[in-house]
Amino acid sequence: MIPISVIATDTGTVSFSIKGHFNKEKPSNFSEDFRPVITWNLTYKCNLKCLHCYINASPNGDNGLSTEKALDLVDQFSDLKIPLVIMSGGEPLMRNDFFTIAEYASKKGLKLALSTNGTLISEKVAKKLKELNFMYIGISLDSYNPEFHDKFRGVNGAFSMTIRGIQNAINAGLNVGLRFTITGMNIDDIDNYFDLILKLGIKRVTFYHLSASGRGKDLKEWSYSPSQYQKFMDKLLDYAFKLKGKVEIETTLGTYDGIYLANKLSKNENELSKYLKFVESTGGCGRKMISIYPNGDVYPCQFIDFVKLGNVKEKKLKDILVNIPDFFIHTDKYVECDCKYKQYCKGGDRARAYYWNQNMYGDDPLCPLKELHI
Repeated sequence: MIPISVIATDTGTVSFSIKGHFNKEKPSNFSEDFRPVITWNLTYKCNLKCLHCYINASPNGDNGLSTEKALDLVDQFSDLKIPLVIMSGGEPLMRNDFFTIAEYASKKGLKLALSTNGTLISEKVAKKLKELNFMYIGISLDSYNPEFHDKFRGVNGAFSMTIRGIQNAINAGLNVGLRFTITGMNIDDIDNYFDLILKLGIKRVTFYHLSASGRGKDLKEWSYSPSQYQKFMDKLLDYAFKLKGKVEIETTLGTYDGIYLANKLSKNENELSKYLKFVESTGGCGRKMISIYPNGDVYPCQFIDFVKLGNVKEKKLKDILVNIPDFFIHTDKYVECDCKYKQYCKGGDRARAYYWNQNMYGDDPLCPLKELHI
């Protein structure tokens, strides 16, 4: 995760309320090695059919772990003092026992966030999420244009249902942020998207570079060009300054964003070094974050589905965490890209390298830095 607003303006909104204050002088230690943030993919079920779904969710998907096993896993999270549990899917609200699990986790004192498509957040659901002290609700919205969003998410009317869910969540007093998947088809629509953000009263937006996992394997042609990327990043930086303290801007699955910003913002070598060290601290796939899939498989993060760490039905989570492969501890020693910034960005996204270039250790095919001579 590259916290653009924090890097550029030393301000945050939702992230500061969850993690406390951090910046390039004082990187966050909210999550640590072997005490990771967990993205818990609760179910393969989803009421949408997104073109890029990294977990291949569908309306007929498997429900996932039993309620009993899910509650046992919550006990393990509590024992390990996990700093944040992100309840995700599929669509997590498709599970009939979602609130049983969430209430149990809340009573255990765990910090909870929800990753959702927003379509099932009724007024009643929003009120319940607020009662259970969900710290953050991340809702996917990939365009200001209903037609594009509906096509990308695979269901007509998805946009209007999501907007209604966003409004219900905000009205209930929840911290709501949007998640926008960046493709070559929507990267140029950023101004209209920010107009919608301000109209809705959103406090945070995270831009996800397109993953190659799941159905994303077939979307390489949706990639953006280096020139599109440069224009996009410059606009994000402008909005970070313009909306300082009002809307927090982040990106993820593209650590090269941090390298781009470091070069853009630094006035001398000393400043550049500080920015780069901060970028290095933001990584953590397999160390500061992990993902648990609905069938119990544990992965370094939700998009790295080709390196299985274990299964919680076979081992305790603590025993899985102490056997993380060295590749995820010292990634820069393994990746083969020859960029001078490899130490800091760890070579970018491994899923795109693996699925689009058939080499887990190779270049991230979306990285634009060479073409932009950075």
